[in-house]
Amino acid sequence: MEKIINNTCKIYIDEGYRNFQKSLCEACNVDSAEELNEIYDAYFVICDYNTYNTQLHEMMKHLKGKYVYEYIINPGEDSKSIEGYEKIMNYCIKVNLSRKSLVIALGGGVVGDLAGFVAATYMRGIDVVQIPTTLLSQVDSSIGGKTGINLGNSKNIIGAFHQPKITYINIEALKTLPEEEYLSGMGEVIKYAFIEGNVCEGKMGFLNFLLENHEEILDRKTTTLLKMVKTCAEVKANVVDKDEKEGNFRKILNLGHTFGHGIEKLCHISHGKAVAIGMNMAFKLSLEKKLIDEKYYNKFTSLCEKFNLPITFEYEDVNKVFNIMKNDKKNSFFKINLVLPVGEGKVEVFDNIEENLIMNVIKECNNA
Repeated sequence: MEKIINNTCKIYIDEGYRNFQKSLCEACNVDSAEELNEIYDAYFVICDYNTYNTQLHEMMKHLKGKYVYEYIINPGEDSKSIEGYEKIMNYCIKVNLSRKSLVIALGGGVVGDLAGFVAATYMRGIDVVQIPTTLLSQVDSSIGGKTGINLGNSKNIIGAFHQPKITYINIEALKTLPEEEYLSGMGEVIKYAFIEGNVCEGKMGFLNFLLENHEEILDRKTTTLLKMVKTCAEVKANVVDKDEKEGNFRKILNLGHTFGHGIEKLCHISHGKAVAIGMNMAFKLSLEKKLIDEKYYNKFTSLCEKFNLPITFEYEDVNKVFNIMKNDKKNSFFKINLVLPVGEGKVEVFDNIEENLIMNVIKECNNA
């Protein structure tokens, strides 16, 4: 089992669930499940129907508590609504969860965001554990304490920062994912190859690792997955530890996201694919501004090609994409904040990119 622990994050990476409760005991500074049950009076597991069918039974074998409740949601972003949130809160009240209860988010990004927000707001905040089961959630959304629900076209516009007690990653869960969902997660994975230099000075090997090991990654070889997920988690944890509430530095994690959120919503494609398309727009802007050269851009497109990730989209009204960008929650002072590549493994945040350049890049990447 691998551990990544700093002042903000406690991440455990394993090949199964057998060490889950042991890891939670360690984080809570107790030695046994019995002592853990003196800290938590109930466990409340939230999952979707996908993880209910593939993960819940195995995970529950390693969870011993007096009271364990399960709540199952439909897969997909539509579950991250005010209505869905309200139903879960009413269930919490119905089963008498207390401030000593523990929420366990078992699933992908939707489950983690929603369950995390439930924990952040129920009785003004109770503990939560993240057990991410998708590639996207293992390398990104389960780490760092961001929780939230959607409102209209605004993704995660209602939310809170609420750090999990632990994030427990079972690598073997990745082998149960449909191919499409697994490849979508690679959109977030490759992002780390292009921000690594902002975090790990002198450690610039992740881009080459992905290029050289793409076949083993596609085959989901356990040792390769462990190294890949650990590298991503280390970068994310280091960024979060430096800037937990996204004052400035943490914004580098949004590479591809400001463009991508609008495409994800309007084109009804997965988050990881939308991020890949958004990164392509960011790279093209950097090329236009002469922040990077063509050779570096080609490394990005080559990586997307190896993992079957799209870099263009189809939508008839590009103005709608731009309007969603203008309402992005990461903007400030009525300016669009964009994360752009500026060199090997490094990015910077810009708030002064001309709107006509942004529109031109959106149009250039639109095949409609």
